[in-house]
Amino acid sequence: MSGAIAALLVRCGLVLLFLPFSALDKVLNFEGAVGQASETFSWRPLAILAILCGLCIEIFMSLGIVTGIADRACALVMAGYCAVTAILWKRFWAQGDFWSDPGGKGRSLFWDFLKNLSLGAGFLLVTVGTGGSGLAAFLAHPLASSHPYAIHEEQP
Repeated sequence: MSGAIAALLVRCGLVLLFLPFSALDKVLNFEGAVGQASETFSWRPLAILAILCGLCIEIFMSLGIVTGIADRACALVMAGYCAVTAILWKRFWAQGDFWSDPGGKGRSLFWDFLKNLSLGAGFLLVTVGTGGSGLAAFLAHPLASSHPYAIHEEQP
């Protein structure tokens, strides 16, 4: 039973940034989120669509990961989402001050970029697991649950 609780706590911790915090921020500060998206997508309807897509990903994929419903596929989507948001909004290379200013925006964005990629790698662990057969199991049944809370009898 303690293994199931640990799995639940780890999965909640993994999605905590997205659900509730980032999703709630998008809802409560929708215009600010659209403003940030407009830095990448100058056409306002596309910026709005990007925020709405991000909101849906953050809510529904997080719920899938926590509940175990199609959790591997949800985690794969979240890994991709982390990579895409790193590339679109953590553009440390575009600041021009990465090498010249240790306290500059480029350095700050670099660490955020790496955090996004690292979090995405964590989601990939949910997708394929740590065992050698995890990738094959995912490819065979990509929408299946990994059954993270199944109680297994202990081997002597």
